[in-house]
Amino acid sequence: QVQLVESGGGLVQPGGSLRLSCVASGSIVHINAMGWYRQAPGKQRELVAVIFSGGSTNYADSVKDRFTISKDNAKNTVYLHMNSLKTGDTAVYYCSADVFYGSAPIVQTKVWGQGTLVTVSS
Repeated sequence: QVQLVESGGGLVQPGGSLRLSCVASGSIVHINAMGWYRQAPGKQRELVAVIFSGGSTNYADSVKDRFTISKDNAKNTVYLHMNSLKTGDTAVYYCSADVFYGSAPIVQTKVWGQGTLVTVSS
């Protein structure tokens, strides 16, 4: 099995910054991609940013030029650096990973973290 553990959420004022971290652990063979999603109250979960094994990234239009996703392959960790935060960024942020894990057989699956709350408010 594979587990994801997020950290770094909290309360921040508009215009402030936060960094989220997500560590993947377990019998991981390969990570295809890791990403961050968010879900605000009353809204559907949406993709924020994703980073692929080769290093390429995709961002939601709403966070481009403000958020940066990065990873540390040696630590199976993905980060989301959030700058110029707005009240509209308030949400529970979920980490996800598309992974191959196990042995004989190796299984591919998408796993989710438990979520971390980011609140942007003055």
